[in-house]
Amino acid sequence: MNDVRRGRLKVYLGAAPGVGKTYRMLDEARRRASRGADVVIGFVECHGRRWTQAMCDDLEVVPRTRCGYRGGEFEEMDLGAVLERRPRIAIVDEFAHTNIPGGGRSPKRWQDVEALLAAGIDVITAVNIQHLESLKDVVEKITGVPQHETVPDEIVRRAQQIELVDIPPEGLRRRMAHGNIYAPEKIDAALANYFRPGNLTALRQLALLWVADRVDEALQSYRAEHAIAKVWETRERVVVALTGGPEGDTLVRRAARIADRSAGGDLLAVHVARSDGLAAGVSHASLARQRRLVEDLGGSYHSVVGDDVATALVEFARTENATQLVLGTSRRGRLERFLTGPGTGETVTELSGDIDVHRVTHERAGRGTLLPSRRRTLSTARLIAGPVAGLVLPVLMTVALAQARGTVNLTSEALLFLLAVVGVACIGGVASAVVASVTASLLLNYWFIPPIGAFTLDDPNALVAVGVFAVVAATVAAVVDRSLRLSRRAARATAEAETMSSLAGSIVRGGQTIPALLERTRETFGMDSVELVDEVPDTDSASTVVPAGPGNHLVLRGRTPSSSERRVLAAFAAHVGSAVERARLAEAAAEVEPVRAADRMRTALLRAVGHDLRTPLAAGWAAVTSLRSRDVQFSAEDRDELLATADESMAKLSRLVENLLDLSRLEAGVLTLNLRSTALEEVLPAALADVPDVDVRDLEDLPPVLADPPLLERVIANLAGNAARHSPSGTPVLVTASVLAGRAELRVVDRGPGLPPTGRDRLFEPFQRLGDTDNTTGLGLGLALARGLTEAMDGTLTPEDTPGGGLTMVVSLPLAERARPAPDPHPRGAQSVGGAP
Repeated sequence: MNDVRRGRLKVYLGAAPGVGKTYRMLDEARRRASRGADVVIGFVECHGRRWTQAMCDDLEVVPRTRCGYRGGEFEEMDLGAVLERRPRIAIVDEFAHTNIPGGGRSPKRWQDVEALLAAGIDVITAVNIQHLESLKDVVEKITGVPQHETVPDEIVRRAQQIELVDIPPEGLRRRMAHGNIYAPEKIDAALANYFRPGNLTALRQLALLWVADRVDEALQSYRAEHAIAKVWETRERVVVALTGGPEGDTLVRRAARIADRSAGGDLLAVHVARSDGLAAGVSHASLARQRRLVEDLGGSYHSVVGDDVATALVEFARTENATQLVLGTSRRGRLERFLTGPGTGETVTELSGDIDVHRVTHERAGRGTLLPSRRRTLSTARLIAGPVAGLVLPVLMTVALAQARGTVNLTSEALLFLLAVVGVACIGGVASAVVASVTASLLLNYWFIPPIGAFTLDDPNALVAVGVFAVVAATVAAVVDRSLRLSRRAARATAEAETMSSLAGSIVRGGQTIPALLERTRETFGMDSVELVDEVPDTDSASTVVPAGPGNHLVLRGRTPSSSERRVLAAFAAHVGSAVERARLAEAAAEVEPVRAADRMRTALLRAVGHDLRTPLAAGWAAVTSLRSRDVQFSAEDRDELLATADESMAKLSRLVENLLDLSRLEAGVLTLNLRSTALEEVLPAALADVPDVDVRDLEDLPPVLADPPLLERVIANLAGNAARHSPSGTPVLVTASVLAGRAELRVVDRGPGLPPTGRDRLFEPFQRLGDTDNTTGLGLGLALARGLTEAMDGTLTPEDTPGGGLTMVVSLPLAERARPAPDPHPRGAQSVGGAP
């Protein structure tokens, strides 16, 4: 099969059930079939929609395979039959569906699709945005409905075609109201819950943005394949360059405003780290703050390494297909710009080509850099400019003083030459100052010490004067140079301290994982890679090993750090070791927590057993002891009452023991289930027998659910008994049910005091009686056991506020006719859509 062409995948993507994915998919199948293509339907779920069902006419359908699961019978796609039929194109609906276990089937339908593609069969499928793995948490926050059936994003991204099926929320709600999506009895509940306008608008935006990103990836891939360097302004992408200075906040906000001027504009912040890491004068605390600001404004933060900052910025902007680049104006003063040449801004402007460059003014413009370079004391430009200035400035000074001969005496002339030497020292250091002092001494001797126009080196006084001048000039220059070096060293120490402080703060706050810390280390020191190992490896000359706490070492590959950098690197390694130790302690704490929880459970159980088990036992024991007594003659009525007391006590004791055993089985995961089609009418009478005042409604047309009848009976009995304890006297407990999206929802409603929001986290904890008015009965297991049994039956139990006051407990169970191995609280129609066009 290695020579078989892999099939092509086309995905119809929708934002919600009912947008028309399945209808469009079948419409394409009919068009292709009419043109002579070999098209079959591998699996399509019409959900009883006549318009969708009509689209299946005249198309060949591969028969489904029937399989049993938990007492029910279900239909699945017959993958073997489709492979044997080997069509040119297969229509496979519900891409994220979970297959019924057994029979050699893959766990997921998308895996079946992968098998078809590998066999050279083209596949057309459909999926909703909420079933993408990366978006399941976002969708749950929006709709409140967890997504149990998902497909990896990468599988969908690999599709050759992704077509978005879009419809405005108002149109989708009208389609729902007309009965083109769900059955009439489900419409009101769907419109009031999942299909609210806000939900649909948010899901639609998610779908549009996801597809836009997919299109952007395809564009980037095309540009890379065809070596296209020019910017294609398909969407505004604004890159803002951050240096770590205080002006970064201003630049980020300005760039965000530029990006917001066009719909769909992207904001990207980038910091260029020098390859030697510490060479750039960077405030990492400022960078961290600016990174948070970028993310708060909806942008993304990037860090690249490069010695040439301007070139790295332009290359990054071109790689990201940026249309605009935002930079701050230079912090260097005019003199420094004159002496050291054009800065990053000017160079970026020259290299930018068709990328627009914005130079943004800020409060630090022209006021000098905050931190000097830390790779070496002087830059290359100053190392060259210093000796040149040492030769040129004395000559210029000689020309100027020669013009003013007679107005300035020799002392003043010597002092002016000395000032020039000090200036050269500030530019190029001691070496340049020595060149300047020698040049100035010779010029001073030749042009200004009599006899003028001749060297008087044979005169001892003149020789001493020139020598003293040279020594003084060199000494002053050395002092100035040392002062500059100490200033730069102090700035470097401050920068290093700030870097370590920022790193230590992130460690203490737990804001950095170990991989993130390793990446921070690699980026800071400009290494190719950084690895944390337990044992010292056999390293080559290109690797550096630094201890990182007991039994751990950092292995850095790339350039060789200098001795001064190794000191800071050791501090970084110490922080990484601290993070490793924190992780080990967290793991140890996590291992201890179950033991502590079990200890708390035992303590609570002992407290509860001390009263709740002993009370019925004592009552029953007293009744039996009285009956066995030969000293008292009981009447028939008294004997019957004592027997009734003993029977009631033993029944209560039996229920408590059963609850405890069931709870332990649930926690151990060994509870035996017998799921089958169960009508609520057969469970409710026994479940509500001990509840004195119950109002049961809306159960006549409720279809059967997939449940274990005895367990469901105990769930309802516990919930109804709990509601009765909290309801005011004379107010009945309301029990009602409805169907929504293939699931039955049973509501047990009380009109009691309800629960504060902070109490809901503890509502289902065992051995507590949160909010009970009577703390003398029960172990506090009712709600904990009810939730555990419900979830064991693939259901959910959630609390809701009762309108007007009180608490409503909602039991959601899958319908027997629609049950799946991994039930999804989301409407089943979400997996395939075929509403009327």
